[in-house]
Amino acid sequence: MEAFVINGGKPLHGSAAVSSSKNAILPIISACLLTTEECLIKQIPGLDDVTGMCELVSNLGAEVKVNGRSRRIKVCARSLTGHTADYELVSKLRASFLVMGPLLARAGIAKVALPGGCPIGSRPVDLHLKGFEAMGAEIENGHGFIFARCPNKKLKGATIYLDFPSVGATENLMTAAVLAEGRTVIENAASEPEIVDLASFLTKMGAKITGAGTDTIAIDGVDKVYGVEHAIMPDRIEAGTLMTAAALTGGDITLTNVVPDHLKPVTAKLRESGIEVIENKNSIRVKGIARPSALDIKTHPFPGFPTDMQAQFSAYVCFAEGTSMIVETIFENRFMHVNELRRMGAQIRVDGRTAIIEGIEALQGAQVRATDLRAGAALVIAGLAAKGTTEVIDIHHIDRGYEFIENKLQRLGADIKRV
Repeated sequence: MEAFVINGGKPLHGSAAVSSSKNAILPIISACLLTTEECLIKQIPGLDDVTGMCELVSNLGAEVKVNGRSRRIKVCARSLTGHTADYELVSKLRASFLVMGPLLARAGIAKVALPGGCPIGSRPVDLHLKGFEAMGAEIENGHGFIFARCPNKKLKGATIYLDFPSVGATENLMTAAVLAEGRTVIENAASEPEIVDLASFLTKMGAKITGAGTDTIAIDGVDKVYGVEHAIMPDRIEAGTLMTAAALTGGDITLTNVVPDHLKPVTAKLRESGIEVIENKNSIRVKGIARPSALDIKTHPFPGFPTDMQAQFSAYVCFAEGTSMIVETIFENRFMHVNELRRMGAQIRVDGRTAIIEGIEALQGAQVRATDLRAGAALVIAGLAAKGTTEVIDIHHIDRGYEFIENKLQRLGADIKRV
């Protein structure tokens, strides 16, 4: 079992390039199943989740070639030899459910195990299924699998209203609609930057998509799509995590390969707490202070404050002057990091989906456990600013979404090592 050992109290200084987005590349790998031609995906991040998605599409018949040195993946689904995504792979990766849309669109049949991933709350796929049914698919649910098929082997365009602007449902329905007959309109769609990146990839393939990045996306079905090259967008959550770490340690860092517009909610909250954030075209500089001010935060779908940054800011305000309140509206079980922060001395009480945090001058190093991906990132941030030594165990969760984060932090001056 691997762990991070962190000796805290060292301000971060210097510059670092942000990796490509985990949340953008996974649906794009899945979308490669739509074409018989080869797709080249560039600037791939070296993440366990990327490996898992490559293994999944390979099991469905796609030929996958990964070149870690040039950071490229080639995917060619010339022939699909299967339509079943087994539990062994799907249980490890919730984004694996995204293969259902491309499989239905191209083969007219899909059998996908219910997804797994981090245990931060229920991630129902009912919105996905209602959309597929509106497009003419017949759905069966049993024995841990979702089985879907198109009676006429072709989905039909439909108007679909999402009860919640789910990113996964929007992505799955977009890819399904690309080869459907007629026009599909997704209303109350997710508008995250990762949706725009997927739409850009699909459009290069020959799809006809308008409205990506707004709450209404229209897709006019085409008969065929083609192989393309595509570079993945920067990871806004990695960028936000490093920004928060720099701010909390009183550091001064510059991040490159960022899109400042993607980080507006994080930037706004850091500035509200007294941090100086300087934005340029493709970079952001963060200059920390001795102690931030308390904050009130409520998570929302984009362009609101991202749920994927809630845990990191929970750690951040543990050190703030005053009392902070954080409300989690997306997932019902996303305060699993709280008990671990309490082990370090944090003063936090939770009432339902609200955390009340009394800021103190410093946390104390302790052994803590990463219960999920973003909780793990929060504990790393806390350890960087805490007094003494912090050991973060179960860091395989962190490796799912951060590419060798200890190497970047070491280059910025942190005393952190993997053991």
